[in-house]
Amino acid sequence: MTIKLFITGGTFDKEYDELNGELFFRGTHLHEMLKLGRSRVPVNIKTLMMIDSLFMTAAHRRKVLAECLASKEKRIVITHGTDTMPETARLLGRSIKDKTVVLTGAMVPYKFGSSDGMFNLGSALSFAQTLPPGVYLAMNGRYFNWDNVRKNKTKGEFEEVKQQR
Repeated sequence: MTIKLFITGGTFDKEYDELNGELFFRGTHLHEMLKLGRSRVPVNIKTLMMIDSLFMTAAHRRKVLAECLASKEKRIVITHGTDTMPETARLLGRSIKDKTVVLTGAMVPYKFGSSDGMFNLGSALSFAQTLPPGVYLAMNGRYFNWDNVRKNKTKGEFEEVKQQR
């Protein structure tokens, strides 16, 4: 089972410019991360964009949706910035019913060395293989349904919007 891995940018792939103190994108770190993690999961990687999710527009989200719908793979992982990940998940969740789609990201850039990105990527790949069709977010070892999640910016983590019964 091959997993389609779509890259959209976000903190996952940011780097730090020591001269001007700014974060920027050069390229994806996903190939390196999969190698370091010794992943044996077959993946088909495609970069859709390299942007901060705060700058993601409705057109960017529609592109992600179109790529998911067109993908021959039934299991998809999307790397995404955490600030607007729930918004993208809501768009996907309303339209995708026959595939398992898992969005994930990082609070700290991978290149910083103390990133949660490796763990989140591994979790997302595992959830993509085991969860039933639907759209989910995977962060910090947990998964959330697309219609019941938000980023708690005070705590710096994702949480359910309403408690499950």
